[in-house]
Amino acid sequence: MAENPLLTRHGEALDLFTERVHAIRPDQWDDPTPCTEWTVRDLVNHLAVEQMWVPPLVREGASAGDQSDALEGDLLGDDPVATWDVVATAARDAFREPGALDRMVGLSYGESPATHYCAQMTADAAVHAWDLARAIGADERIPKPLVDFSVREVAPYAADLEESGLFAAPVEPPAGADAQARLLALLGREP
Repeated sequence: MAENPLLTRHGEALDLFTERVHAIRPDQWDDPTPCTEWTVRDLVNHLAVEQMWVPPLVREGASAGDQSDALEGDLLGDDPVATWDVVATAARDAFREPGALDRMVGLSYGESPATHYCAQMTADAAVHAWDLARAIGADERIPKPLVDFSVREVAPYAADLEESGLFAAPVEPPAGADAQARLLALLGREP
């Protein structure tokens, strides 16, 4: 049976972010990131908390409102790398369960197909892998299939992201920019 393309990209994005988390040196957790309000620890915590949302939303039919108080603050604990590994595996497993992508999930903005949720999580992990790589001095390349997927995912609503207050305004990509640089510029990052 052929692998679902969405689950393939989702797995690749989690793997990419995981590689970057495992590359963080002990002295880098308080370093700044391209996400101007976040340190490396804050960024990893953000992605970890996002993964923590997946099992209750996808498996249990919980809504984001039901989970909001339980999933706030720094939840990385004393071993942030191990915490990341556990929550990334749990999110991956939840999306891969039979029928998971056929469900609806209760997000902060309302009901959404699980496929849309998974696609958003995929693009978010791919772009934040770049943020983390930039912060820790690791390889900043995002694999082309993930870049192409993320552009297709984000482009239709990129203009609305700045209004959410969670994203910077898009920036002009450099002349002759490749697809990755255009993706990053679309999301307010200086490639």
